[in-house]
Amino acid sequence: MPGRMEKSLVKRFFVRTSSLKEGMKIDQVIKDRMDRTLIARGTLLDEYLIDGLKKRGVPGVYIREGEEEPEPEKPEIPLPPLVRHNIEKTRKEDPAKVKLSESVKKRVSEGVQYLYSNSDSQQFTDTTARITNDLMSAINDNEALAVDISVLKTSDEYTFKHSVDVATMSMIIAKKQGLPQKDIYNIGIAGLLHDMGKSKIPLEILNKPARLNEDEFAIMKQHSALGYEILKDKKEFSKVIPVAVLQHHEKMNGKGYPLGCAADQITSYAKILSVADVYDALVTERPYKKSFSQRTAVEMIMSMTEELDITAMRSFLSSVILYPVDSIVQLSNGEEAKVVKNNESSILRPTVVGLTSGKIYDLAEDLSCASILIS
Repeated sequence: MPGRMEKSLVKRFFVRTSSLKEGMKIDQVIKDRMDRTLIARGTLLDEYLIDGLKKRGVPGVYIREGEEEPEPEKPEIPLPPLVRHNIEKTRKEDPAKVKLSESVKKRVSEGVQYLYSNSDSQQFTDTTARITNDLMSAINDNEALAVDISVLKTSDEYTFKHSVDVATMSMIIAKKQGLPQKDIYNIGIAGLLHDMGKSKIPLEILNKPARLNEDEFAIMKQHSALGYEILKDKKEFSKVIPVAVLQHHEKMNGKGYPLGCAADQITSYAKILSVADVYDALVTERPYKKSFSQRTAVEMIMSMTEELDITAMRSFLSSVILYPVDSIVQLSNGEEAKVVKNNESSILRPTVVGLTSGKIYDLAEDLSCASILIS
């Protein structure tokens, strides 16, 4: 069509560091041994950055050429009276969700980066306590019982995101289980520090832009034991915290690492951390893989009954908001719909109202809707 811009063809390819040129756009995140972001995805490389990659021994990176044309915004169309009526009649607010203010995010970001860089500092435990108190306040101030997982991982460029996401989800899971405040607090600390051992893993393994080979993965798997070694002598912490860090990759079927513990040997803290860590890993993009959607990640969690603790899994599933009330979804029958109510026992199947028909679809309870999915 005359005058219409064609969608650019996006190419992604691997370039050895020795062949990089200024102006190339990097298509992966480069991090240091403390898991801090050094080069964000989409950065245009210059001489300084290329030289830094060479000095750090990064063998090569993925480069992107071209940009996809952004989807045009759809004009807002007034809703028919029946649709508005049915939305108002059936709408039920989601449970209170955890919210972190920008000032808290900044403090937490700086605090976590300090922890991963200064594991031997005398201020280590005090800094950990301040961060965890911030998270406790965010949960308790509005009596939060849920996490909106669509707003987690809003910026892969912030190092603290994985640690804070795992800590926050773990604390909400613990609260959902009715655990005492002291346990919720300690689980928050374990979540913040669960990957501390990665600060001891070689950079060339952390930053490898491809899947690790068997030997490299064996080294990477040492991070949970290394984290335990860092934390075990910090007397200010509950003794279960370093154990939870050690065990956060153990599985209920005994096929986890580093010890291959049986289910009854794994601390309850680690069982909770494992669910939060697996989910966050699934929705996080790595140099060698794209991220999964939130929905796909939830479905994968639900399938892992042999690996994850079923109680922790159920608490996670009843605590997360996959489709926040008022969000717009596409149904498999072709109709767009607005989410009006979530179902704690079936987070993939909320109640929605069709924006064209005004029909109320109770995807969880109405058998006539059994064949309709959110696509």
